[in-house]
Amino acid sequence: MSLLLVNEQLPTDYQLELCHQFGLTAVTQAQGWHLAWHDNALVLRDSNLPKQGDIWVDFTSGRASHRRLYGGGKGEAIAKAVGLNKRSTLTVLDATAGLGRDSFVMASIGATVLMVERQPMVAALLYDGLRRAKLDSDLAAWLPQRLQLLHTNAVQALTEQALTEQALSKQGAVDVVYLDPMFPAREKSALVKKEMRAFHHVVGDDNDADALLPLARALAIKRVVVKRPVNAEFLANTAPTMSLTGKSNRFDVYVNAAI
Repeated sequence: MSLLLVNEQLPTDYQLELCHQFGLTAVTQAQGWHLAWHDNALVLRDSNLPKQGDIWVDFTSGRASHRRLYGGGKGEAIAKAVGLNKRSTLTVLDATAGLGRDSFVMASIGATVLMVERQPMVAALLYDGLRRAKLDSDLAAWLPQRLQLLHTNAVQALTEQALTEQALSKQGAVDVVYLDPMFPAREKSALVKKEMRAFHHVVGDDNDADALLPLARALAIKRVVVKRPVNAEFLANTAPTMSLTGKSNRFDVYVNAAI
């Protein structure tokens, strides 16, 4: 069950909106993983892990802002893999959005990005992150037009074109499908970051990840990009057209047409 811990600071209309949009259950006490309202933001926390701290989506400050302002822009590996170094106005479907960091990077370069997230609490975090971003003067002029959210599972988003077209409005066609599936935890590597620990508990592994590749290749006009750990096997054991390898991650690119 996806729980929303309510308090007097959480506006009632927004509480109802979140519960309606994402099927959350409002409670006054919660154990384990749940959503809460803190400092005018929706956060994910575990009552059994008080030292871990809160997790939230923040497009306006911290790492997201620093990467947007001082990152490599079109020179970043993700931009080259997606093709944004050649054409910044691509339409991208991020079928496994998570906390939306890669989606935000692509949108900040110029892409129109549709974030797809199936887990209700994570989708609600993205929704709240977008709400706060629209209040930021530096982001309000362009972010609402370039970054959208669709709360559904990846298979549905990849196979039901009407959903995608409606969410993307005028940019109905998908140029690029971006996949960053969760992979099973190995030894202690999944415990390095608190977000990863949370996702393995809340989201679980993407056991259907291999099945997403052929669906993504059928939908994408230009290419599919799969983000993998640098030493991981290819998704669905299918060799890509090319790969861009960094220190810890690798982008496998499956080209359908030139950009």
